[in-house]
Amino acid sequence: MLNEIVECFATVPAGIVVDATFGLGGHAKAILDTYPSLQILGLDQDADAITNAARMMQDDPSLHGRLSIRRVRFDSLNEVLQELSIKEISGALFDLGVSSPQLDVAERGFSYRHDGPLDMRMDQRSAVSAADVVNSYEENDLAELIATNADERFARRIARSIVAARPVTSTKHLAEIIVSAIPAPARRTGGHPAKRTFQAIRIEVNKELEILERALQIAIDATTVGGRVAVLTYHSGENRIVKRVFRAAENETNEPKVGSPYVHESQLGARRVRRVRIAQYPSDHEQASNRRAKSARLRVVEKALAEVRG
Repeated sequence: MLNEIVECFATVPAGIVVDATFGLGGHAKAILDTYPSLQILGLDQDADAITNAARMMQDDPSLHGRLSIRRVRFDSLNEVLQELSIKEISGALFDLGVSSPQLDVAERGFSYRHDGPLDMRMDQRSAVSAADVVNSYEENDLAELIATNADERFARRIARSIVAARPVTSTKHLAEIIVSAIPAPARRTGGHPAKRTFQAIRIEVNKELEILERALQIAIDATTVGGRVAVLTYHSGENRIVKRVFRAAENETNEPKVGSPYVHESQLGARRVRRVRIAQYPSDHEQASNRRAKSARLRVVEKALAEVRG
Protein backbone atom coordinates (compact mmCIF):
# COMPACT_ATOMS: atom_id res chain seq x y z
CA MET A 1 0.00 0.00 0.00
CA LEU A 2 2.85 2.37 -0.84
CA ASN A 3 0.73 4.97 -2.62
CA GLU A 4 -1.85 5.04 0.16
CA ILE A 5 0.84 5.48 2.79
CA VAL A 6 2.49 8.33 0.90
CA GLU A 7 -0.94 9.95 0.57
CA CYS A 8 -1.35 9.79 4.35
CA PHE A 9 1.30 12.47 4.82
CA ALA A 10 0.23 14.84 2.04
CA THR A 11 -1.17 17.46 4.42
CA VAL A 12 1.04 17.15 7.49
CA PRO A 13 3.08 20.17 8.62
CA ALA A 14 6.72 20.43 7.55
CA GLY A 15 9.03 18.56 9.88
CA ILE A 16 10.01 15.04 10.93
CA VAL A 17 8.04 11.88 10.21
CA VAL A 18 9.07 8.85 12.26
CA ASP A 19 9.28 5.62 10.28
CA ALA A 20 9.05 3.33 13.28
CA THR A 21 9.68 0.16 11.26
CA PHE A 22 12.27 1.28 8.70
CA GLY A 23 13.12 -2.10 7.15
CA LEU A 24 14.19 -1.73 3.53
CA GLY A 25 13.40 1.99 3.62
CA GLY A 26 10.89 1.90 0.77
CA HIS A 27 8.23 3.91 2.58
CA ALA A 28 10.79 6.41 3.85
CA LYS A 29 12.29 6.97 0.39
CA ALA A 30 8.86 7.46 -1.20
CA ILE A 31 7.84 10.01 1.44
CA LEU A 32 11.11 11.92 1.10
CA ASP A 33 10.90 11.93 -2.71
CA THR A 34 7.29 13.17 -2.66
CA TYR A 35 7.47 15.80 0.09
CA PRO A 36 10.59 18.03 0.15
CA SER A 37 9.35 19.64 3.39
CA LEU A 38 9.60 16.37 5.34
CA GLN A 39 12.47 14.55 6.99
CA ILE A 40 12.53 10.93 8.16
CA LEU A 41 13.69 9.58 11.49
CA GLY A 42 13.89 5.83 11.07
CA LEU A 43 13.72 3.31 13.90
CA ASP A 44 14.47 -0.39 13.57
CA GLN A 45 15.95 -3.07 15.81
CA ASP A 46 17.24 -5.10 12.86
CA ALA A 47 20.89 -4.47 11.93
CA ASP A 48 20.02 -4.98 8.25
CA ALA A 49 17.76 -1.92 8.37
CA ILE A 50 20.65 0.23 9.58
CA THR A 51 22.74 -1.06 6.67
CA ASN A 52 19.89 -0.29 4.25
CA ALA A 53 19.69 3.31 5.48
CA ALA A 54 23.44 3.81 5.10
CA ARG A 55 23.29 2.39 1.57
CA MET A 56 20.38 4.68 0.68
CA MET A 57 22.28 7.77 1.80
CA GLN A 58 25.41 6.65 -0.04
CA ASP A 59 23.46 6.11 -3.26
CA ASP A 60 21.49 9.36 -2.94
CA PRO A 61 23.44 12.27 -1.39
CA SER A 62 20.26 14.39 -1.39
CA LEU A 63 19.08 12.31 1.60
CA HIS A 64 21.89 13.64 3.81
CA GLY A 65 20.32 15.85 6.44
CA ARG A 66 16.85 14.49 5.64
CA LEU A 67 17.24 10.87 6.77
CA SER A 68 18.54 9.56 10.07
CA ILE A 69 18.11 6.20 11.77
CA ARG A 70 18.48 4.64 15.21
CA ARG A 71 18.76 0.92 16.04
CA VAL A 72 16.05 0.61 18.70
CA ARG A 73 12.63 -0.96 19.18
CA PHE A 74 9.84 1.44 18.37
CA ASP A 75 8.69 1.62 21.98
CA SER A 76 11.95 3.55 22.59
CA LEU A 77 10.61 6.44 20.52
CA ASN A 78 10.32 8.77 23.50
CA GLU A 79 13.94 8.22 24.50
CA VAL A 80 15.12 8.86 20.93
CA LEU A 81 13.13 12.09 20.68
CA GLN A 82 14.58 13.27 23.98
CA GLU A 83 18.10 12.37 22.88
CA LEU A 84 17.67 14.40 19.68
CA SER A 85 15.85 17.26 21.47
CA ILE A 86 12.81 16.80 19.20
CA LYS A 87 9.71 18.24 20.86
CA GLU A 88 7.16 17.43 18.14
CA ILE A 89 6.92 15.28 15.03
CA SER A 90 4.85 15.72 11.89
CA GLY A 91 3.71 12.13 11.92
CA ALA A 92 4.60 8.49 12.40
CA LEU A 93 4.33 5.31 10.37
CA PHE A 94 4.18 1.77 11.74
CA ASP A 95 4.32 -1.07 9.20
CA LEU A 96 3.92 -4.11 11.44
CA GLY A 97 4.70 -6.75 8.84
CA VAL A 98 7.85 -8.81 8.51
CA SER A 99 10.11 -7.53 5.73
CA SER A 100 10.85 -9.65 2.68
CA PRO A 101 14.54 -10.18 3.56
CA GLN A 102 13.55 -11.47 6.99
CA LEU A 103 11.17 -13.99 5.42
CA ASP A 104 13.29 -14.91 2.43
CA VAL A 105 16.63 -15.41 4.18
CA ALA A 106 16.44 -18.91 5.65
CA GLU A 107 19.06 -18.16 8.30
CA ARG A 108 16.74 -15.66 9.99
CA GLY A 109 14.32 -18.48 10.82
CA PHE A 110 11.08 -16.61 10.10
CA SER A 111 9.81 -18.72 7.22
CA TYR A 112 7.97 -22.02 7.17
CA ARG A 113 8.86 -22.31 3.47
CA HIS A 114 12.66 -22.28 3.90
CA ASP A 115 14.62 -24.56 6.20
CA GLY A 116 16.71 -22.73 8.73
CA PRO A 117 17.46 -22.33 12.44
CA LEU A 118 14.63 -21.57 14.84
CA ASP A 119 15.54 -17.92 15.34
CA MET A 120 12.86 -15.30 14.45
CA ARG A 121 14.62 -12.52 16.37
CA MET A 122 14.18 -9.13 14.74
CA ASP A 123 16.99 -7.89 16.96
CA GLN A 124 19.66 -10.56 16.95
CA ARG A 125 21.12 -9.09 20.14
CA SER A 126 18.07 -10.45 21.98
CA ALA A 127 18.57 -13.43 24.25
CA VAL A 128 15.34 -15.34 23.48
CA SER A 129 14.88 -17.05 20.11
CA ALA A 130 12.14 -19.20 18.62
CA ALA A 131 14.09 -22.28 19.67
CA ASP A 132 13.71 -21.23 23.31
CA VAL A 133 9.96 -20.73 22.95
CA VAL A 134 9.37 -23.95 21.02
CA ASN A 135 11.57 -26.17 23.19
CA SER A 136 11.11 -24.77 26.70
CA TYR A 137 7.56 -23.41 27.12
CA GLU A 138 5.05 -25.53 29.00
CA GLU A 139 2.37 -27.05 26.78
CA ASN A 140 -0.42 -24.86 28.22
CA ASP A 141 1.65 -21.69 27.75
CA LEU A 142 2.52 -22.67 24.21
CA ALA A 143 -1.12 -23.40 23.36
CA GLU A 144 -2.22 -20.08 24.86
CA LEU A 145 0.26 -17.97 22.90
CA ILE A 146 -0.58 -19.75 19.63
CA ALA A 147 -4.28 -19.14 20.22
CA THR A 148 -3.86 -15.55 21.42
CA ASN A 149 -1.27 -14.35 18.92
CA ALA A 150 -2.69 -16.04 15.85
CA ASP A 151 -6.34 -17.03 16.48
CA GLU A 152 -5.32 -20.61 15.70
CA ARG A 153 -8.26 -22.91 16.47
CA PHE A 154 -6.02 -25.99 16.65
CA ALA A 155 -3.60 -24.34 19.10
CA ARG A 156 -3.86 -27.06 21.74
CA ARG A 157 -3.30 -29.89 19.27
CA ILE A 158 -0.32 -28.08 17.80
CA ALA A 159 1.21 -27.37 21.21
CA ARG A 160 0.78 -31.00 22.24
CA SER A 161 2.50 -32.19 19.05
CA ILE A 162 5.38 -29.74 19.46
CA VAL A 163 6.04 -30.85 23.04
CA ALA A 164 5.89 -34.53 22.03
CA ALA A 165 8.43 -33.95 19.22
CA ARG A 166 11.05 -32.07 21.25
CA PRO A 167 13.75 -31.17 20.62
CA VAL A 168 12.52 -29.31 17.54
CA THR A 169 15.62 -28.48 15.55
CA SER A 170 14.70 -26.31 12.54
CA THR A 171 11.95 -24.33 10.82
CA LYS A 172 11.30 -27.24 8.47
CA HIS A 173 10.96 -29.64 11.40
CA LEU A 174 8.57 -27.26 13.17
CA ALA A 175 6.45 -26.76 10.04
CA GLU A 176 6.14 -30.52 9.56
CA ILE A 177 4.99 -30.98 13.17
CA ILE A 178 2.36 -28.25 12.81
CA VAL A 179 1.03 -29.63 9.53
CA SER A 180 0.72 -33.13 10.98
CA ALA A 181 -1.20 -31.76 13.99
CA ILE A 182 -3.90 -30.07 11.91
CA PRO A 183 -6.77 -32.22 10.56
CA ALA A 184 -6.48 -32.95 6.85
CA PRO A 185 -9.66 -31.06 5.79
CA ALA A 186 -8.41 -27.89 7.53
CA ARG A 187 -5.05 -28.06 5.77
CA ARG A 188 -6.70 -27.51 2.42
CA THR A 189 -7.96 -24.00 3.18
CA GLY A 190 -6.50 -20.72 4.43
CA GLY A 191 -2.96 -20.93 3.07
CA HIS A 192 -0.05 -22.85 4.57
CA PRO A 193 -1.12 -24.69 7.75
CA ALA A 194 1.97 -23.48 9.65
CA LYS A 195 1.48 -19.79 8.86
CA ARG A 196 -0.47 -18.87 11.99
CA THR A 197 1.73 -20.74 14.43
CA PHE A 198 4.94 -19.27 12.98
CA GLN A 199 3.34 -15.85 13.28
CA ALA A 200 2.38 -16.50 16.90
CA ILE A 201 5.88 -17.64 17.86
CA ARG A 202 7.48 -14.65 16.10
CA ILE A 203 5.20 -12.28 18.02
CA GLU A 204 6.17 -13.94 21.30
CA VAL A 205 9.91 -13.87 20.55
CA ASN A 206 9.83 -10.15 19.72
CA LYS A 207 7.14 -9.15 22.26
CA GLU A 208 5.38 -7.34 19.42
CA LEU A 209 1.94 -6.98 20.99
CA GLU A 210 3.34 -6.03 24.38
CA ILE A 211 5.17 -2.97 23.04
CA LEU A 212 2.68 -1.81 20.40
CA GLU A 213 0.13 0.00 22.57
CA ARG A 214 2.76 2.04 24.41
CA ALA A 215 4.53 2.95 21.16
CA LEU A 216 1.31 4.16 19.52
CA GLN A 217 0.45 6.30 22.53
CA ILE A 218 3.92 7.86 22.50
CA ALA A 219 3.58 8.61 18.79
CA ILE A 220 0.18 10.27 19.22
CA ASP A 221 1.48 12.33 22.14
CA ALA A 222 4.51 13.50 20.14
CA THR A 223 2.61 14.37 16.96
CA THR A 224 1.87 18.02 16.32
CA VAL A 225 -1.61 19.33 15.46
CA GLY A 226 -2.35 18.42 11.85
CA GLY A 227 0.18 15.59 11.90
CA ARG A 228 -0.81 11.99 11.31
CA VAL A 229 -0.12 8.51 12.69
CA ALA A 230 -0.56 5.66 10.19
CA VAL A 231 -0.43 1.95 11.01
CA LEU A 232 -0.37 -1.08 8.72
CA THR A 233 -1.47 -4.24 10.53
CA TYR A 234 -1.43 -7.81 9.26
CA HIS A 235 -3.36 -9.85 11.80
CA SER A 236 -6.23 -9.53 14.21
CA GLY A 237 -4.16 -9.14 17.40
CA GLU A 238 -2.37 -6.06 16.08
CA ASN A 239 -5.54 -4.72 14.55
CA ARG A 240 -7.44 -4.94 17.85
CA ILE A 241 -4.73 -2.99 19.67
CA VAL A 242 -4.57 -0.25 17.02
CA LYS A 243 -8.35 0.10 16.96
CA ARG A 244 -8.47 0.32 20.75
CA VAL A 245 -5.72 2.94 21.00
CA PHE A 246 -7.10 5.05 18.16
CA ARG A 247 -10.66 4.81 19.46
CA ALA A 248 -9.56 5.89 22.94
CA ALA A 249 -7.70 8.87 21.48
CA GLU A 250 -10.74 9.76 19.35
CA ASN A 251 -12.95 9.70 22.42
CA GLU A 252 -10.69 12.01 24.41
CA THR A 253 -12.19 15.49 24.29
CA ASN A 254 -11.04 18.81 25.64
CA GLU A 255 -13.85 19.48 28.09
CA PRO A 256 -12.44 21.58 30.95
CA LYS A 257 -14.09 22.35 34.22
CA VAL A 258 -16.26 25.47 34.31
CA GLY A 259 -14.09 28.56 34.15
CA SER A 260 -10.91 26.67 33.16
CA PRO A 261 -8.38 29.08 31.62
CA TYR A 262 -6.66 26.41 29.57
CA VAL A 263 -8.94 25.98 26.56
CA HIS A 264 -10.56 28.53 24.31
CA GLU A 265 -14.32 28.13 24.01
CA SER A 266 -13.95 27.38 20.29
CA GLN A 267 -12.21 24.12 21.22
CA LEU A 268 -14.70 22.86 23.75
CA GLY A 269 -15.65 19.28 23.00
CA ALA A 270 -13.01 18.96 20.27
CA ARG A 271 -11.51 15.49 19.94
CA ARG A 272 -7.84 14.73 20.44
CA VAL A 273 -7.54 12.93 17.10
CA ARG A 274 -9.83 12.37 14.15
CA ARG A 275 -10.01 9.40 11.86
CA VAL A 276 -8.67 9.90 8.34
CA ARG A 277 -10.51 8.24 5.49
CA ILE A 278 -7.91 6.52 3.32
CA ALA A 279 -8.37 3.16 1.57
CA GLN A 280 -8.17 0.65 4.38
CA TYR A 281 -7.40 -2.44 2.28
CA PRO A 282 -4.90 -3.09 -0.53
CA SER A 283 -6.28 -2.80 -4.06
CA ASP A 284 -7.32 -5.94 -5.90
CA HIS A 285 -4.30 -5.48 -8.16
CA GLU A 286 -1.89 -5.30 -5.23
CA GLN A 287 -3.45 -8.34 -3.57
CA ALA A 288 -3.13 -10.29 -6.81
CA SER A 289 0.52 -9.33 -7.32
CA ASN A 290 1.64 -9.64 -3.70
CA ARG A 291 0.20 -12.44 -1.59
CA ARG A 292 1.67 -10.88 1.57
CA ALA A 293 -0.47 -7.77 1.07
CA LYS A 294 -3.78 -9.62 1.34
CA SER A 295 -4.02 -9.34 5.11
CA ALA A 296 -2.84 -5.71 5.34
CA ARG A 297 -5.12 -3.13 7.01
CA LEU A 298 -4.31 0.58 7.07
CA ARG A 299 -5.56 2.88 9.84
CA VAL A 300 -4.79 6.59 10.11
CA VAL A 301 -5.56 9.31 12.64
CA GLU A 302 -4.81 13.03 12.54
CA LYS A 303 -3.90 15.02 15.63
CA ALA A 304 -6.59 17.57 16.39
CA LEU A 305 -5.53 18.91 19.80
CA ALA A 306 -2.11 19.55 21.23
CA GLU A 307 -3.19 18.62 24.75
CA VAL A 308 -6.21 17.36 26.59
CA ARG A 309 -6.99 18.92 29.98
CA GLY A 310 -9.93 18.11 32.20
